[in-house]
This record gives sequence, structure tokens and C-alpha cells, in this order.
Amino acid sequence: MTQLSYVVTHSHISEFPEPMTLKTGDRILVGERYEGPEGWSDWYFCTAPGQQSGFVPGQLLDRLLDGSAKMLEDFTNRELDVVEGQILKGERQLNGWLWATRASDGATGWVPLANIRPQN
Repeated sequence: MTQLSYVVTHSHISEFPEPMTLKTGDRILVGERYEGPEGWSDWYFCTAPGQQSGFVPGQLLDRLLDGSAKMLEDFTNRELDVVEGQILKGERQLNGWLWATRASDGATGWVPLANIRPQN
């Protein structure tokens, strides 16, 4: 998989210190779709047994008739704290966010696309 390099243009600090960690096939309860000014479409507030609730991308949910869903792949909603000027290696974009690795220490997590730009 080709990884692109990105530069952080605006710092991002997670407001969710206890991320969800879900495995393929896990069953979760799906709540409301995120609505906000950022344009982060198709994220749903979900609840999983024994974990803090959090947002999950709709593409990863196999929706069931009872309001629950099964995970279609492994997923964590861990956000990566970043500061302006840091270099990231991007792996996957979903709904306005990038799954990235911080070059300085190898830490991984989601970063809003609005806070980064491709590195020249």
C-alpha cells in the first residue's frame, strides 16, 4: 500500500481519550448520525459492550433490522493528537478523516483532513 506524506497545518487534540476498539463481526448498537459544520458525513454514534461509546463510519457497518450492526472490519476510533508542522504518513481516508502514523514516534490514529495537507 502506498503511503502519502502529510504536514499538519492545524493542531488537533482528541476530545475522546478512551477510543472504541472493534473487531470484524462485533455487534454494536447504532445511534444517531453525526451532524456538524465540519462536513464529516456518514459517522454514527455507536455503543459496544464494555467500551465507551463513540463514532464509527457507516461504510464499516452491516446494519441489522433491530437497530444494531455488525462490524465489517476491524476498527478503532482513536484520534491522533498532532501539532502544526508534524509529518504524518497517511494510510486511509474515511469521511473527512485520515488514518495516519506520526513520523516522529510511530503513533497512529485518525486526524481530520482539514488539519493537514499533502507534503511537497
